[in-house]
Amino acid sequence: RTYTVKMTSVSPPQLGCSQTDSFQVIQSGQAVAVGVGYEVSNAFSDMQTITVTVTGYGSYLYSLDGGPRQTSNVFENVPLGVHTITVWDDKGGVASSCDPFQLTGVQIIDYPHYFTPNGDGINDTWNIVGLEDYPSLQINIFDRFGKLIKQMSPASKGWDGTYNGNLMPSTDYWFTVKYPEAGAMKEFKAHFALKR
Repeated sequence: RTYTVKMTSVSPPQLGCSQTDSFQVIQSGQAVAVGVGYEVSNAFSDMQTITVTVTGYGSYLYSLDGGPRQTSNVFENVPLGVHTITVWDDKGGVASSCDPFQLTGVQIIDYPHYFTPNGDGINDTWNIVGLEDYPSLQINIFDRFGKLIKQMSPASKGWDGTYNGNLMPSTDYWFTVKYPEAGAMKEFKAHFALKR
């Protein structure tokens, strides 16, 4: 919308002089998350996608982990890890926009393919990444004979490589988990290695 302002001098020496200027007002604003602000699809695949879900008055640009800004709210082929998404309002130019909106702690849903429970503080436990906000989900871990070794929540610390207080051997272990995606529950099964 365009507004016009007329300014008139009320003091000498320009008494009665006036000037008219027009300017445009752009409705804008910082993005607001819809729900948690993002959705992850293609869980456990090499081609995972994060779709940012925000609303507001702006025309938004999106960036993953400080990378290039893009007009699309979709990031494809996102690697395992914790990510930060920044959303700028570009209506009227980024330089004059509101403060950027950030989504921190964004994680895709995946699992480490191995862990090394040797007490060095690095990869000492195993758990699925990206499902921490679903503490009621259950992960089942089995040995190669199909024996249930561990049941745990994705919100837990993870499996430490023991069974009844005994160290389990270096080998592959299988797991199952049911998780939500696109409004439905899906089941995923795979294996990972314990290395000592």
